Amino acid sequence: MYNIYYKTKLYVGEGALAKLEDYHNKTFLVVADPFLKESGQLDHILTHFDSSNEIITFTDIVPDPPIDVIVAGIHATEGKSIDIVLSVGGGSAIDASKAMYYFAKKQGIFSDVELISIPTTSGTGSEVTSFAVITDAEKEQKYPIVDWDILPDVAILDSNLVATCPANITADTGMDVLTHAIEAYVSTKATDFSDALAEKAIKLVFEYLPRAYKDGHDLEAREKMHVASTLAGMAFNSASLGVNHSIAHAAGAKFHIPHGRLNSILMPHVIQYNANVTANGVRTGNLNKETAERYQQIARLLGLSASTPVLGVRQLVDAVRKLQKKLDHPTSLSAYGVGIEDFNANKREIAEAAVLDKCTITNPRVPTAEELLKVVEQAF
Repeated sequence: MYNIYYKTKLYVGEGALAKLEDYHNKTFLVVADPFLKESGQLDHILTHFDSSNEIITFTDIVPDPPIDVIVAGIHATEGKSIDIVLSVGGGSAIDASKAMYYFAKKQGIFSDVELISIPTTSGTGSEVTSFAVITDAEKEQKYPIVDWDILPDVAILDSNLVATCPANITADTGMDVLTHAIEAYVSTKATDFSDALAEKAIKLVFEYLPRAYKDGHDLEAREKMHVASTLAGMAFNSASLGVNHSIAHAAGAKFHIPHGRLNSILMPHVIQYNANVTANGVRTGNLNKETAERYQQIARLLGLSASTPVLGVRQLVDAVRKLQKKLDHPTSLSAYGVGIEDFNANKREIAEAAVLDKCTITNPRVPTAEELLKVVEQAF
C-alpha cells in the first residue's frame, strides 16, 4: 500500500498571476530574489494586489540560502501577524520561504499561515514539494528539510515570468528537471502515479529544453518547461530522489557549482553506477537488472531502440550527453573549473556526506562511500 497526497492548487499559463487579485485584507511576507526587485519585475507582480493588503518584502536571498538568511527573513516580519508567505523566484527563494515558514511555526511565530509559490525559473519543482534545502555556511554542508507541512498551498505558473530567464539558467534548471524525473522513475518508492508524471516530464525536457535555451521568447517551449518542472516536482515529491542529488548536495556545498549544472555533470555516471554498466555498455559485475530495465524504458520513451537493458542504459547516457552538448554544458567537474587540488581535498568528504544524505535512502542501488567516491572521481 502507498499514499498519494497532492494538496497544492495549480494555476497555469499566461495570465495566471491574476489569481493574486483574489486576495484582500491580508498581510503578506514576500520572499523574493533580489534580481526581481532590481529589475522591477517584483513590483510588477505586486501590482496585482489591491491596497487592502499589507506587503512586507524580504529580498536578501542568496543561492543555497544559509541559516542566517532564514533567521533574517523571519525577523523581517517585526512581530506582525502574517497570513500568507509568498515566494517569488527560483529554487533558493522558494526553499528559503519554506524554511522561514517551517522554523517560524516551530517557534510559535507563525500559526495559521498559507504558503504560495510563484517560480520564475523552470527547474526545482519546489512549488509542489515538501522538500527544502538550506546551508550551514560555516560547516559547508547542505541540509534538506522534508516535511509535508512545507508543501505549498498554491503554485502560480505563469510562463511570462520565465521569458527573460538567461540561457545559462534555463539550461541549468532544465537539467535539474531531468534529474528529478529520472531519479523519481528509478526510485525504490516509484509508483504508477509517479511514473506517469516522470515520463511526461522527461519527454517534455528532451523536446522543449533545447528550444527554450536557444530562444527564450519561444513561449510554447517556456510553458512546456514550466509544466515539466512541476510534473517532475510532483513525481519526486511522491517517489523521492537518489544519489545524483545526494552527491550534488555535498559537492555543491564545497565547489559552489549551480545545482542543475552539477546534477547534469553527475547524471551519466550515476546512471551507469546504478545499473552497474560502464560507459561502453559493458557490465562491471552483476547487472542491476531491474534498474537497468527502468533506464531501458526511458530510452524507449525517447524513441531509441533499447533492445536490451544494457543497450538501453548506454543509449540513455548518450542521449543525455547529446542534450548537454546542445546546452553548451560542461561534462566534467574539471571542465567546469574545479581544480585538482581542491577536488582531491574534498572528494572523500563529499562521498561520505552523500551516503548519509536523505535522498540516498530511495536510490535503487545501496551505495558505500567507496563506491560513491569512484562516481565522484569519474565525474572529475
